[in-house]
Amino acid sequence: MISSLYAAERGAGPKTVVFLHGFGGCHGDWQEVISTLALGSRTLAYDLPGHGLSLDFPGGGPAKAAARAVLANLAARRIRRVHLVGHSMGGAAAVLMALAEPERIASLTLLAPGGFGTEINGPLLRRYAAAAGKSEIRACLAAMSGPRSLPSERIVDMLGEMRARLGQLQKLVEIAASMTRGDRQGVISRERLETLDMPVMVVWGIDDAVLPFTQADSLPAHFHLHHVLEAGHMLVEEAPGLIAEIVRRNMKRRSRPHRPKSAAAADRSLPAKD
Repeated sequence: MISSLYAAERGAGPKTVVFLHGFGGCHGDWQEVISTLALGSRTLAYDLPGHGLSLDFPGGGPAKAAARAVLANLAARRIRRVHLVGHSMGGAAAVLMALAEPERIASLTLLAPGGFGTEINGPLLRRYAAAAGKSEIRACLAAMSGPRSLPSERIVDMLGEMRARLGQLQKLVEIAASMTRGDRQGVISRERLETLDMPVMVVWGIDDAVLPFTQADSLPAHFHLHHVLEAGHMLVEEAPGLIAEIVRRNMKRRSRPHRPKSAAAADRSLPAKD
Protein backbone atom coordinates (compact mmCIF):
# COMPACT_ATOMS: atom_id res chain seq x y z
CA MET A 1 0.00 0.00 0.00
CA ILE A 2 1.25 3.48 -0.91
CA SER A 3 2.31 5.47 2.16
CA SER A 4 0.51 8.57 3.36
CA LEU A 5 3.09 10.88 1.79
CA TYR A 6 1.02 13.14 -0.45
CA ALA A 7 1.73 13.73 -4.13
CA ALA A 8 -0.40 15.57 -6.69
CA GLU A 9 -0.35 13.58 -9.91
CA ARG A 10 -1.00 14.95 -13.38
CA GLY A 11 -0.61 13.75 -16.93
CA ALA A 12 0.52 10.46 -18.41
CA GLY A 13 3.34 9.23 -20.56
CA PRO A 14 6.53 7.17 -20.62
CA LYS A 15 8.48 9.70 -18.53
CA THR A 16 7.78 10.65 -14.91
CA VAL A 17 8.89 14.02 -13.54
CA VAL A 18 9.02 14.41 -9.74
CA PHE A 19 8.92 17.86 -8.11
CA LEU A 20 10.15 18.58 -4.55
CA HIS A 21 9.28 22.00 -3.10
CA GLY A 22 11.41 24.14 -0.81
CA PHE A 23 11.06 24.69 2.93
CA GLY A 24 7.68 26.07 3.92
CA GLY A 25 6.11 25.34 0.55
CA CYS A 26 3.90 22.59 -0.84
CA HIS A 27 3.00 20.77 -4.04
CA GLY A 28 0.99 23.75 -5.30
CA ASP A 29 4.18 25.77 -5.73
CA TRP A 30 4.80 23.92 -9.00
CA GLN A 31 1.41 24.56 -10.64
CA GLU A 32 2.62 27.03 -13.27
CA VAL A 33 5.81 25.07 -14.03
CA ILE A 34 3.89 21.83 -14.53
CA SER A 35 1.23 23.55 -16.66
CA THR A 36 3.98 24.91 -18.91
CA LEU A 37 5.74 21.58 -19.43
CA ALA A 38 5.06 19.82 -22.72
CA LEU A 39 2.34 17.19 -22.73
CA GLY A 40 3.32 13.55 -22.64
CA SER A 41 4.84 13.28 -19.17
CA ARG A 42 3.47 12.07 -15.88
CA THR A 43 4.19 14.51 -13.04
CA LEU A 44 4.24 13.97 -9.28
CA ALA A 45 4.48 17.05 -7.07
CA TYR A 46 5.06 16.01 -3.47
CA ASP A 47 4.21 17.59 -0.16
CA LEU A 48 7.41 16.81 1.74
CA PRO A 49 7.18 15.37 5.27
CA GLY A 50 6.03 18.01 7.74
CA HIS A 51 4.42 20.14 5.01
CA GLY A 52 0.86 20.49 3.73
CA LEU A 53 -1.00 17.22 3.29
CA SER A 54 2.10 15.33 4.49
CA LEU A 55 2.15 17.27 7.77
CA ASP A 56 1.75 14.17 9.92
CA PHE A 57 4.05 11.91 7.94
CA PRO A 58 6.34 10.09 10.42
CA GLY A 59 9.78 11.60 10.82
CA GLY A 60 8.90 14.77 8.96
CA GLY A 61 11.58 17.42 8.84
CA PRO A 62 15.08 17.41 7.37
CA ALA A 63 16.15 16.75 3.79
CA LYS A 64 17.39 13.24 4.66
CA ALA A 65 13.94 12.25 5.92
CA ALA A 66 12.32 13.73 2.83
CA ALA A 67 14.68 11.84 0.52
CA ARG A 68 13.96 8.52 2.23
CA ALA A 69 10.21 9.14 2.20
CA VAL A 70 10.02 10.03 -1.51
CA LEU A 71 12.20 7.08 -2.55
CA ALA A 72 9.99 4.73 -0.54
CA ASN A 73 6.87 6.25 -2.09
CA LEU A 74 8.23 5.86 -5.62
CA ALA A 75 9.06 2.23 -4.87
CA ALA A 76 5.53 1.69 -3.55
CA ARG A 77 4.17 3.17 -6.77
CA ARG A 78 6.49 0.85 -8.74
CA ILE A 79 8.07 3.77 -10.57
CA ARG A 80 11.55 2.68 -11.58
CA ARG A 81 13.05 5.85 -13.02
CA VAL A 82 12.24 9.55 -12.76
CA HIS A 83 13.42 12.99 -13.78
CA LEU A 84 13.87 14.82 -10.49
CA VAL A 85 13.40 18.55 -9.85
CA GLY A 86 14.05 20.07 -6.42
CA HIS A 87 14.03 23.61 -5.00
CA SER A 88 16.04 24.72 -1.95
CA MET A 89 15.48 22.10 0.79
CA GLY A 90 13.82 19.98 -1.89
CA GLY A 91 16.99 20.36 -3.94
CA ALA A 92 19.05 18.95 -1.08
CA ALA A 93 16.59 16.06 -0.78
CA ALA A 94 16.82 15.46 -4.53
CA VAL A 95 20.62 15.23 -4.36
CA LEU A 96 20.42 12.80 -1.46
CA MET A 97 17.95 10.67 -3.43
CA ALA A 98 20.32 10.61 -6.41
CA LEU A 99 23.25 9.65 -4.20
CA ALA A 100 21.28 6.87 -2.52
CA GLU A 101 19.72 5.35 -5.65
CA PRO A 102 21.39 6.85 -8.75
CA GLU A 103 19.95 4.20 -11.05
CA ARG A 104 16.47 5.58 -10.30
CA ILE A 105 17.27 9.17 -11.37
CA ALA A 106 17.29 9.94 -15.11
CA SER A 107 18.11 13.63 -14.66
CA LEU A 108 18.52 16.07 -11.80
CA THR A 109 17.43 19.73 -11.94
CA LEU A 110 18.31 21.72 -8.82
CA LEU A 111 16.96 25.21 -8.11
CA ALA A 112 19.00 27.13 -5.50
CA PRO A 113 19.62 23.81 -3.73
CA GLY A 114 20.40 23.45 -0.06
CA GLY A 115 23.57 21.72 1.05
CA PHE A 116 26.06 23.34 -1.34
CA GLY A 117 27.63 25.69 1.21
CA THR A 118 27.42 26.45 4.90
CA GLU A 119 25.95 29.96 4.58
CA ILE A 120 22.19 30.26 5.04
CA ASN A 121 19.94 33.17 6.01
CA GLY A 122 18.72 31.65 9.26
CA PRO A 123 16.87 34.72 10.58
CA LEU A 124 14.83 35.08 7.38
CA LEU A 125 13.94 31.37 7.24
CA ARG A 126 12.92 31.35 10.90
CA ARG A 127 10.78 34.42 10.30
CA TYR A 128 9.19 32.69 7.30
CA ALA A 129 8.54 29.56 9.35
CA ALA A 130 6.58 31.55 11.94
CA ALA A 131 4.66 33.66 9.41
CA ALA A 132 0.96 33.06 9.97
CA GLY A 133 -1.02 35.94 8.45
CA LYS A 134 -1.03 36.67 4.75
CA SER A 135 0.67 40.06 5.16
CA GLU A 136 3.66 38.47 6.92
CA ILE A 137 3.77 35.58 4.43
CA ARG A 138 3.76 38.14 1.60
CA ALA A 139 6.54 40.15 3.25
CA CYS A 140 8.72 37.05 3.68
CA LEU A 141 8.19 35.96 0.08
CA ALA A 142 9.13 39.46 -1.09
CA ALA A 143 12.32 39.34 0.99
CA MET A 144 13.23 35.99 -0.59
CA SER A 145 12.46 37.10 -4.15
CA GLY A 146 14.32 39.30 -6.60
CA PRO A 147 13.98 43.10 -6.35
CA ARG A 148 11.52 43.31 -9.25
CA SER A 149 9.40 40.27 -8.33
CA LEU A 150 6.04 40.63 -6.63
CA PRO A 151 4.83 37.63 -4.60
CA SER A 152 2.02 35.72 -6.26
CA GLU A 153 -1.30 36.20 -4.48
CA ARG A 154 -2.18 32.63 -5.41
CA ILE A 155 0.87 31.43 -3.52
CA VAL A 156 0.17 33.75 -0.57
CA ASP A 157 -3.40 32.45 -0.31
CA MET A 158 -2.28 28.82 -0.66
CA LEU A 159 0.40 29.13 2.01
CA GLY A 160 -2.03 30.95 4.30
CA GLU A 161 -4.48 28.06 4.05
CA MET A 162 -1.70 25.52 4.58
CA ARG A 163 -0.41 27.27 7.70
CA ALA A 164 -3.92 27.48 9.17
CA ARG A 165 -3.90 23.71 9.67
CA LEU A 166 -3.49 22.62 13.26
CA GLY A 167 0.18 21.95 14.02
CA GLN A 168 1.62 23.27 10.74
CA LEU A 169 3.27 26.43 12.11
CA GLN A 170 4.80 24.54 15.03
CA LYS A 171 6.25 21.94 12.65
CA LEU A 172 7.73 24.61 10.37
CA VAL A 173 9.31 26.39 13.32
CA GLU A 174 10.86 23.09 14.45
CA ILE A 175 12.22 22.30 10.99
CA ALA A 176 13.64 25.80 10.54
CA ALA A 177 15.38 25.68 13.92
CA SER A 178 17.01 22.35 13.02
CA MET A 179 17.92 23.42 9.49
CA THR A 180 19.53 26.73 10.50
CA ARG A 181 21.20 25.77 13.78
CA GLY A 182 24.06 28.20 14.37
CA ASP A 183 22.97 29.99 11.16
CA ARG A 184 24.80 27.32 9.19
CA GLN A 185 23.52 24.45 7.09
CA GLY A 186 24.93 21.00 6.49
CA VAL A 187 26.98 20.52 3.33
CA ILE A 188 27.01 17.71 0.79
CA SER A 189 30.68 17.12 -0.04
CA ARG A 190 32.14 17.83 -3.47
CA GLU A 191 33.47 14.26 -3.52
CA ARG A 192 29.95 12.87 -3.23
CA LEU A 193 28.61 15.24 -5.88
CA GLU A 194 31.34 14.06 -8.26
CA THR A 195 29.82 10.57 -8.24
CA LEU A 196 26.56 11.75 -9.85
CA ASP A 197 26.67 10.68 -13.49
CA MET A 198 23.15 11.62 -14.58
CA PRO A 199 22.60 15.00 -16.30
CA VAL A 200 22.63 17.68 -13.59
CA MET A 201 21.50 21.29 -13.99
CA VAL A 202 21.86 23.83 -11.19
CA VAL A 203 19.85 27.05 -11.42
CA TRP A 204 20.50 30.02 -9.14
CA GLY A 205 19.12 33.56 -8.91
CA ILE A 206 21.76 36.27 -8.74
CA ASP A 207 19.77 38.10 -6.04
CA ASP A 208 19.20 35.08 -3.77
CA ALA A 209 18.91 36.36 -0.18
CA VAL A 210 18.58 32.89 1.37
CA LEU A 211 21.43 30.87 -0.19
CA PRO A 212 24.11 32.90 -2.02
CA PHE A 213 24.57 32.02 -5.67
CA THR A 214 28.33 31.83 -5.08
CA GLN A 215 27.71 28.41 -3.52
CA ALA A 216 27.66 27.15 -7.11
CA ASP A 217 31.18 28.38 -7.82
CA SER A 218 32.96 25.06 -7.30
CA LEU A 219 30.53 22.53 -8.72
CA PRO A 220 31.78 19.36 -10.41
CA ALA A 221 32.82 19.85 -14.01
CA HIS A 222 29.95 17.85 -15.50
CA PHE A 223 27.24 19.94 -13.81
CA HIS A 224 25.54 22.61 -15.94
CA LEU A 225 24.93 25.96 -14.29
CA HIS A 226 22.39 28.71 -15.02
CA HIS A 227 22.62 32.08 -13.29
CA VAL A 228 19.23 33.79 -13.51
CA LEU A 229 19.43 37.56 -13.65
CA GLU A 230 17.09 39.70 -11.52
CA ALA A 231 15.83 36.63 -9.66
CA GLY A 232 16.00 35.71 -6.00
CA HIS A 233 15.50 32.47 -4.13
CA MET A 234 11.88 31.82 -5.17
CA LEU A 235 12.69 30.71 -8.71
CA VAL A 236 9.63 28.47 -9.04
CA GLU A 237 7.29 31.44 -8.64
CA GLU A 238 9.55 34.11 -10.18
CA ALA A 239 10.33 32.38 -13.47
CA PRO A 240 8.06 29.36 -14.04
CA GLY A 241 8.37 29.46 -17.82
CA LEU A 242 12.15 29.50 -17.69
CA ILE A 243 12.22 26.71 -15.12
CA ALA A 244 9.92 24.55 -17.27
CA GLU A 245 12.23 25.08 -20.26
CA ILE A 246 15.31 24.21 -18.22
CA VAL A 247 13.63 21.01 -16.98
CA ARG A 248 12.71 20.06 -20.55
CA ARG A 249 16.27 20.73 -21.69
CA ASN A 250 17.81 18.64 -18.95
CA MET A 251 15.44 15.74 -19.60
CA LYS A 252 16.88 15.52 -23.12
CA ARG A 253 20.51 15.32 -22.00
CA ARG A 254 22.35 12.04 -21.78
CA SER A 255 24.48 10.79 -18.93
CA ARG A 256 28.16 11.19 -19.65
CA PRO A 257 31.50 10.73 -17.93
CA HIS A 258 33.06 13.58 -15.98
CA ARG A 259 35.18 16.01 -17.93
CA PRO A 260 38.64 16.96 -16.62
CA LYS A 261 37.88 20.56 -15.72
CA SER A 262 38.02 22.36 -12.39
CA ALA A 263 34.84 24.40 -12.85
CA ALA A 264 31.27 23.52 -13.72
CA ALA A 265 30.12 23.75 -17.30
CA ALA A 266 28.26 27.03 -17.45
CA ASP A 267 25.51 28.16 -19.80
CA ARG A 268 25.14 31.91 -20.27
CA SER A 269 23.23 33.87 -17.65
CA LEU A 270 19.53 34.01 -18.41
CA PRO A 271 16.93 36.60 -17.40
CA ALA A 272 14.17 35.57 -15.03
CA LYS A 273 11.44 36.28 -17.54
CA ASP A 274 11.04 34.56 -20.89
